[in-house]
Amino acid sequence: MEEELKCPVCGSLFREPIILPCSHNVCLPCARTIAVQTPESEQHLPPLLHPRGPAPPAAAAAPGAGPGAGSGAATGSATCLDSECAAGGGGDHADKLSLHSETDSGYGSYTPSLKSPNGVRVLPLVPAPPGAAAAQRGAGPASSSLTCPQCHRSASLDQRGLRGFQRNRLLEAIVQRYQQGRAAAAAAAKCQLCDRSPPEPAAVLCEQCEVMYCTACQLRCHPARGPFAKHRLVPPPAHPGAPGGGGDGGGKGAGGGRKLPTCAEHDLENYSMYCVSCRSPVCYQCLEEGKHSKHDVKALGAMWKQHKAQLSQALNGVSDKAKEAKEFLVQLKNLLQQIQENGLDYEACLVAQCDALVDALTRQKAKLLTKVTKEREHKLKVVWDQINHCTLKLRQSTGLMEYCLEVIKENDPSGFLQISDALIKRVQVSQEQWVKGALEPKVSAEFDLTLDSEPLLQSIHQLDFIQMKLPPVPLLQLEKCCTRNNSVTLAWRMPPLSHNPVEGYILELDDGDGGQFREVYVGKETLCTIDGLHFNSTYNARVKAFNSSGVGPYSKTVILQTSDVAWFTFDPSSAHRDIVLSNDNQTATCNSYDDRVVLGTAAFSKGVHYWELHVDRYDNHPDPAFGIARINVVKDMMLGKDDKAWAMYVDNNRSWFMHCNSHTNRTEGGVSKGATVGVLLDLNKHNLTFYINGQQQGPPAFENIEGVFMPALSLNRNVQVTLHTGLEVPQCVKQTKLPNN
Repeated sequence: MEEELKCPVCGSLFREPIILPCSHNVCLPCARTIAVQTPESEQHLPPLLHPRGPAPPAAAAAPGAGPGAGSGAATGSATCLDSECAAGGGGDHADKLSLHSETDSGYGSYTPSLKSPNGVRVLPLVPAPPGAAAAQRGAGPASSSLTCPQCHRSASLDQRGLRGFQRNRLLEAIVQRYQQGRAAAAAAAKCQLCDRSPPEPAAVLCEQCEVMYCTACQLRCHPARGPFAKHRLVPPPAHPGAPGGGGDGGGKGAGGGRKLPTCAEHDLENYSMYCVSCRSPVCYQCLEEGKHSKHDVKALGAMWKQHKAQLSQALNGVSDKAKEAKEFLVQLKNLLQQIQENGLDYEACLVAQCDALVDALTRQKAKLLTKVTKEREHKLKVVWDQINHCTLKLRQSTGLMEYCLEVIKENDPSGFLQISDALIKRVQVSQEQWVKGALEPKVSAEFDLTLDSEPLLQSIHQLDFIQMKLPPVPLLQLEKCCTRNNSVTLAWRMPPLSHNPVEGYILELDDGDGGQFREVYVGKETLCTIDGLHFNSTYNARVKAFNSSGVGPYSKTVILQTSDVAWFTFDPSSAHRDIVLSNDNQTATCNSYDDRVVLGTAAFSKGVHYWELHVDRYDNHPDPAFGIARINVVKDMMLGKDDKAWAMYVDNNRSWFMHCNSHTNRTEGGVSKGATVGVLLDLNKHNLTFYINGQQQGPPAFENIEGVFMPALSLNRNVQVTLHTGLEVPQCVKQTKLPNN
């Protein structure tokens, strides 16, 4: 969190921080340093800041700014621009400030030429030419602008000077608590290598050794030379109980006795409302004077809670990413060890093979060792780069998170709302930096190097590593695997960082009843759909890859459950050409007076299935037929006249069962407009039963039927029916079935 509490100009902890219009913070003394005074005639500007064209005549420095003016408060030509300094420095024009910008937009950029101790550039002192004082008195008042050292946006200052910027009281309180906590922790931390009793207080902590040293032990045991020269020494960490070190006491103490902030415009009024348009807390007098009368104004407390909730919600995402980053760092460190071990193993194997080839392989051995070493160094370098990059991101996210948590602890609504929008944006940006793939290793710990020691001696000088290996285990993409009716779709991919070639894949599926696996697909695609499976069945699937070296290992097994009930429509592709389908292929009629057949899109070979057909139109007493059929049924005559269909045909008074043109089981009860015909196919008991308006038509129509069947219907132009699927067996149907069981 310490990085969040440092001024970008001086590099030290904030002192009297102010909030710039761009939402960044800067110390008030540092703001005086980087502020730029610009007379309206643009006299004696640095050359890089002059607008294009001939330079304007120079003017003298501001009255009262002698040779020592601004020392300690300003650098170069920057003058003391806050209201207090203006009072002592003479010259009211120093407080009448404007922006030096080509567009007068309120924001701009500048070209600096000197650096502050923290690397932020400030403008150099440009001496005023002779006679500049008189020229300035005649040129009019000067203006000043302040450029943010972080985003380089410039903002003009009004009559109040730097005091016109709002004070960041929350940040100031957090810095104070942090300093107290660090001081207490430094006093409490003890040297871990002292022979004295008690040990001396620790002065530094080595981040690499993770050891705290007092000054004497650090000089003796951890000198800044040799292998220790690159170690980073930092102050001892704050312990959890210290103020500012993570305990709750610091936050409550800092906010409990603090005086309520007063309005910057009206010193006697406390902030009570929040102007959403200006994004600033205001008092009642501000509202009465009319400046914010047409603005969207809300209660200060409500907006405080709302912005706290938004910040907390945004922090949750960063916290999750920080947790993943910590786990990723552990993974990378383990990867380092694996790379080291695997690299040593490969080197030993390589040396043994090369030594077996005696003198003829000596020179080649050195070349091959170099390849392995380069591969290992490359992998190590890539992983170290990832570790350093991820550590930096993690430190930034953790620091921002700790700072935001401290801000949330504060009980100053107006101060919180001053910075909440900026903090929420920063937290969201911090979360977005963990892009997809940022927490995945860029290299693998495996070394894909295999030495072939079989070639003849004349081929020794052409020895090289064989890159071909068996393909790795494919990864099933569970988010893309799905089922629909009695079909399943599977998707897979090869693991990242896999360089072994793959020529194709073999997909295997069991029989849905725990039986043996069988191959259902062989090819190069990584997405496959298998149709024609059993409904209400559980299938196990697995996949493996192959190349010229052989077949790789199986993937994990995925379990897929087909639908309990069938959803289907009439099939336009297999229907007779006289059949007319509508209503998304759920309603059928015919253009011919002769009977024509249409099939459903589902095929059944196992389980119990029920569907219904509603008679929408019934004219001139036709004989529609309802039932099941095989895929190759004859479609230009009534259903059931050949040996490929089993059906019930019905008129307005009676019904008959028909198969192979044999009419049986005549039953009273016909159909009319509005009637519903139900078909129950029980392939567990191998029978077929029909219902009209919920009443069973005789005993089960057909017994001992086996195979693959499709719903079927035959009708002519005097009939129109609508199909209803995805139905459970109705209770009335179950009750009529009981006597036949």
